[in-house]
Amino acid sequence: MPNVGDEASNKQLIFRDYVTGLPKESDMYVTTSTIKLKVPEGFHGVLVKNLYLSCDPYMRLRMSRVEGYSSSYTPGAPLTGYGVAKVLDSRHPDYKVGDLVWGITGWEEYSLITPTEGLKSIEQGLKKIQHTDVPLSYYTGLLGMPGISAYAGFYELCSPKKGEYVFVSAASGAVGQLVGQFAKLLGCYVIGSAGSKEKVDLLKNKLGYDDAFNYKEEHDLDAALKRYFPEGIDIYFDNVGGKTLDTVLVNMRVHGRIAVCGMISQYNVHQPEGVQNLACLLFKRIHMVGFAFFDHHHLYPKFIETVLPYIKEGKIVYVEDMVEGLESGPAALVGLFSGRNVGKQVVVVARE
Repeated sequence: MPNVGDEASNKQLIFRDYVTGLPKESDMYVTTSTIKLKVPEGFHGVLVKNLYLSCDPYMRLRMSRVEGYSSSYTPGAPLTGYGVAKVLDSRHPDYKVGDLVWGITGWEEYSLITPTEGLKSIEQGLKKIQHTDVPLSYYTGLLGMPGISAYAGFYELCSPKKGEYVFVSAASGAVGQLVGQFAKLLGCYVIGSAGSKEKVDLLKNKLGYDDAFNYKEEHDLDAALKRYFPEGIDIYFDNVGGKTLDTVLVNMRVHGRIAVCGMISQYNVHQPEGVQNLACLLFKRIHMVGFAFFDHHHLYPKFIETVLPYIKEGKIVYVEDMVEGLESGPAALVGLFSGRNVGKQVVVVARE
């Protein structure tokens, strides 16, 4: 491995141009540049070696010209997203050489991370990893952004109670697999939907769901929900939006809660699907709220304190789908939208 201060080759995954419709592998390409493994004088930042990169559905939004939720990617520049990295050089008092961190980094072998316009301080974008007795890749999922999303969305926004009826869409994904396990630990009845027999079996046999179904085989989703929830749904954790959300609204119980975490069914469509059944919010006094991970940074210490013991006691398991190398990145990222991945999709750049 090159030493600090050396010039090193830096393989990068570059975003080609803005995307319409489903993203394709050709919307990204791998190139190699050079980088000096040192933080330049005057920069209040760190230089890191990237280890694990997270493939997340929200990244599709950044491939279009967007405003508000997150900034668009820059054509001709590397993709950025959540990842796990090791600090090689630092001009920041809170980070030292050798620290392991997780947060926003580049899709490349080495990244120079400094405060940016959208991120006023580096501390907002990078968290130091204090617990290394679990797989480091977990900080792209279970102990990272998807984990906090599951925790905050379920416990803080849905106010669950023992015995309630819970439905989770995209239930075997990075967030959904955790929501179901949180619900079971609390004593809820939990049903999940997924897009293949393999994923349905995973939900029932490994992730502890009471039952699960393949939505692609259900030609009448309303009938399916009434079959699994004859008394209605108390909590819906929504990862897909669209027709699923519309059908769930009719099947909610009075004073039900809906946490809108994602809408993956709508990210690639030119004309988003309308929701017809919003009157149910009124008639059933349903509380429905959208949320984003960065609204809940403050919960991270409480989240870690809750989840780490569950991991060590084997009460929470986590399924990862790993691919090796930046060259595998485009297929892994695009595969999210066809359901190719089973569990949390991770790109391994280096293992140490």
